[in-house]
This record gives sequence, C-alpha cells and structure tokens, in this order.
Amino acid sequence: MAGYANTSGRPAPVCQWCGKELAEQQGRGRRRKFCGPSCKQRAYEQRHNIAGTSVAEGSVILRPERVAALRDELYELRCAAEDIRTAAEEDADAAEIRHLCDELVEMALQIEKLR
Repeated sequence: MAGYANTSGRPAPVCQWCGKELAEQQGRGRRRKFCGPSCKQRAYEQRHNIAGTSVAEGSVILRPERVAALRDELYELRCAAEDIRTAAEEDADAAEIRHLCDELVEMALQIEKLR
C-alpha cells in the first residue's frame, strides 16, 4: 500500500515539519529532514521561539481548535474500527471488510499529518 514503506522496506521518511512523505533519497550524504526550504524555516522559527522556555525541544504545540479537530478525527477513527468489528461479527464478506479497512487506513494516514 502507498505510504507504508519505501523500496528498502523501512517506513518512508516524512518531513519533520509538515509530515509530507519525502522522496527516497539516492546516494550519500545526510538524509533530508524537510520537504523544502519553507518547512525547514518554520522548524527553525519554532526552535528559536521556544529557546529559553520550559517547552521541551521537539514538542508539538497545537492551537486549541486543532486539538478539538484532532479529537474529532480520532473519534471518527474509533468509529471506523468499530464498524469493522461489527462487520466481522455479522459475517460480512471479505470485500466489504477490505473496503472498511482501506477507509480506516486512509483516516489514520490523514490523522498522522498533524500540521
């Protein structure tokens, strides 16, 4: 499935700022952490803004409205998982369960992109 692993079998690297999947890097050198200069700049700005505060480096700061949206998305994810369980209990055919699982995976991939 797309988004799960690169050709090496390891999870595909993602941008440390926006969560976008990074293209597989060829050759030598330090591995990319960001998908582009703007994400690199935003990460720098965040590190700079929390310097000297009690906020731990690497912390993710979310606005309250994003936290509420994330809770809603997680609720939808749980409901989708419950739908799969119900379908299995009701002896749904494999195609229907596969379709429900695909929806669940897509929801999870969207939730992983916190920013």
